[in-house]
Parts: sequence; structure tokens; C-alpha cells
Amino acid sequence: MHFLRQIIETPILDDPAKNSKSIHRHFYRYSRGDFIGPALKVSQTKTKFTLKGSHEYEDLILELVAMGISSSSEKFEIKGKLISGADISKIITNLGYNWDLKQSTGQTKNFKTEIIDTTNKDSLLRSIEVFRENSYFLLSFNLNPNCKVSTKKNIPQPSKKKVEEDDVNKRIQFCTGYINNTEKNSNNIIELAVHDFKSEFPKNWKSFTIFNNYKINEIEIPKNLKDSKLLRIMAIRKGKLLRTLEIDGEVMEKQYSIVV
Repeated sequence: MHFLRQIIETPILDDPAKNSKSIHRHFYRYSRGDFIGPALKVSQTKTKFTLKGSHEYEDLILELVAMGISSSSEKFEIKGKLISGADISKIITNLGYNWDLKQSTGQTKNFKTEIIDTTNKDSLLRSIEVFRENSYFLLSFNLNPNCKVSTKKNIPQPSKKKVEEDDVNKRIQFCTGYINNTEKNSNNIIELAVHDFKSEFPKNWKSFTIFNNYKINEIEIPKNLKDSKLLRIMAIRKGKLLRTLEIDGEVMEKQYSIVV
């Protein structure tokens, strides 16, 4: 499940640094203040849906396109990069992949591997869910014009712009996916991307954009820790998640008090 859907379902997390790492890790970089979060745009024609997302929506786009693949066992080629905050070599092996995970030498310690491999629908969906715990799965593949994903291989720097200065059309070029326009795929998009707006969602729509912004009011620093890096990682952020849905010219908003 995408981390924003998890937050919407459980906005007040109990000890998120230990119990909800798949959510908590998305907030390491935030201090107090207002911040631009992930954005996703979905548009449709008679034949296909086009999904364009910023960084931190690439896993959801990948999941939605993979769910739209008709054959569960048919093999296809995948390319990209996996970036993880931990040595997950055993996890990679258990998933059936033979990727060479290497630790970075820069100031920020992480683990990376280049991906050129083959997989199938079921294996890919399983991998997406597993890697959500502590990794970014930056993947591209192309089965046909109505079933493909293209993701950039380098994570962008966090935006320093104010929320009102957001250039969303630029940000959502990070990942693009295409799937057939079917009722099942339409339901999956609404269920996984904008579930909290489901009751207000019009039956006939052309395009929508979902914005997610954060207002961090308080940071709870753990006691008995002196390592500045660990303090940043283990700190708990308290504030609000602000979700704005723009759909065919209409704007709807929801707010959630969060502890992450």
C-alpha cells in the first residue's frame, strides 16, 4: 500500500520510527514549516489512462500499471535502479533476483544497484510491496503503448519552493505510466490514489491532479541520542497532511492531523 494511503487510514502512528518505517522514512528530511509533497496527475482518453507523478509516486504508478497487465506469468524486461537505506541483498535474493547491490561512498550512506532483468506481473507486484519498506524502486518497462512505465533513475533534490510557487507540471515528469482504459483500471486508480475522495468523485471525468503538502508544527526529538544523523532519522514529526484534488476545474480539499 502506498505510504500516503497508509497515513490517511492511520494518521496518528504509534512510535513510527520503529513500527512504521515504510511511512516514517518519507519524512526524514522535514523540519518545522510548510513543505511541498508528492503530486500525481491522471488523464484519460477512450483507450488509455496516462499517469504522471513526482518522486514518491513512482511506486504507485508502477503498481497500477503492473495490475493492468493481463498475463500473470508472461516474462518481460525491466530496467532501472534500486536505491535503499539498508543492505537488502538477502531480500533481493529471496525475491529471485541476482542484482549486485553496492554501498555508496558519499556522505549519505545508501545502497544501490542497476537493474536489467526479466520478471512477470506477480513477481513485480510482490517486489513493489517489499521494497516499499526501505527503498526506492525506480523502474521502467514497455510491454506495449498502453502498458508501459518510464521512471528517471536519479532522485530529485527536495523542493525549496513555497507551496504557492509549486511547478507541478515539472515535478510530475519524474515517472509516467500508461494503462488501458477499462473499468477495472479506473476503479484501481481511484481506490489506490484518491480513496478518501471516492464518495465525491464524479462518474465522468477527464483528468485530475492530487497534491499532498505538509505542515510540520512540532518535532519530537528522541532522548539519549547524540548522533545528529540518528536524531534526524528517529525524530517524530507532528502536523498536518493537506490533500487537494483538482478534477476538471473543481477543487476539493481534505486535512489530516498526522504523527509520523
